[in-house]
Amino acid sequence: MLETERYECPYCGEIGEAVLDLSGGDQTYIEDCAVCCRPITFVLQTDGQEWMLDVYSENE
Repeated sequence: MLETERYECPYCGEIGEAVLDLSGGDQTYIEDCAVCCRPITFVLQTDGQEWMLDVYSENE
């Protein structure tokens, strides 16, 4: 099950959009910002129906 979620880069403030695969359960992964190229840590928590995405800079 795929969902999309908008997020704000913790470094430059640019708005991005993440495509989330909720069928994989809880996930933590790193992707670079498309604008400033700095690493963003994505933390996805899901219990099947409800889910939450948090984004962090590498020092948080």
